[in-house]
Amino acid sequence: MTAVRLDGKLFAATLRARISDQVSHLRDAHGLTPGLAVVLVGEDPASQVYVRAKGKQTVEVGMASFEHKLAAETSEADLLALIARLNADPKVHGILVQLPLPAHLNSDLVINSIDPAKDVDGFHISNVGLLGTGQKAMVPCTPLGCLMMLRDHHGSLSGMEAVVVGRSNIVGKPMAQLLLGESCTVTIAHSRTRDLAETCRRADILVAAVGRPEMIPGDWVKPGATVIDVGINRIAAGEKTRLVGDVDYESAAQVAGAITPVPGGVGPMTIACLLANTLTACCRAHGLPEPEGLTV
Repeated sequence: MTAVRLDGKLFAATLRARISDQVSHLRDAHGLTPGLAVVLVGEDPASQVYVRAKGKQTVEVGMASFEHKLAAETSEADLLALIARLNADPKVHGILVQLPLPAHLNSDLVINSIDPAKDVDGFHISNVGLLGTGQKAMVPCTPLGCLMMLRDHHGSLSGMEAVVVGRSNIVGKPMAQLLLGESCTVTIAHSRTRDLAETCRRADILVAAVGRPEMIPGDWVKPGATVIDVGINRIAAGEKTRLVGDVDYESAAQVAGAITPVPGGVGPMTIACLLANTLTACCRAHGLPEPEGLTV
């Protein structure tokens, strides 16, 4: 068996095209342009690359992009004051503060100062609670992208056994909540799970989000399972580095029914879902119907 390759790059491009059409409709029918504000504190190289990509894709789908680049020594008071201004700005429908923040800033305090309705990362404690209780929420982008790919591949996920390896607030926990919402039987596993290999082998859907290069080999995968690899790890390859996931792709692809590659799997979906959340936030702010298939 050779697994179906779930092409996140292609899926994300299709999603962005749908979003662009919806943005054009909002502008033509209602005179509205969704706006996304991204705040970057400091000069972390990876964050700078990510912020540039977000800004570029925001403009490409017809949205307004507002970038705020602050010095690494920016005070917490000044950062909170900027967020307060963005909360009050009617042109801004989504606010994202790029993580990680410099060590002197309290990330939880900063994230929870964002208006929950504009929290397009889905990290505000109100959105976490709404998602956990099955109510309408802003859903974190990476888990939302994973769910979209699973729905596209399987249709209904009802009754499937899902194992999420990783318990982070950004991916593992919200992913488990989304799968519960799809009527899966869900296990959250982690580094202290007693028999992690056997737990993984039960999964019809295996989501790996632990940040350990190629931790999950093919013999941990149930034949025919769908494997969603969220991990992005850099490992040495001679004088260069290469990107690998949390799953050993080559061995897992011989067993799984479908699998996401790294790179080109889940990664491209994250920014596409950020744009989807911004569009959803704009529609909600103006009492308009939400575009179908862009949220849960």
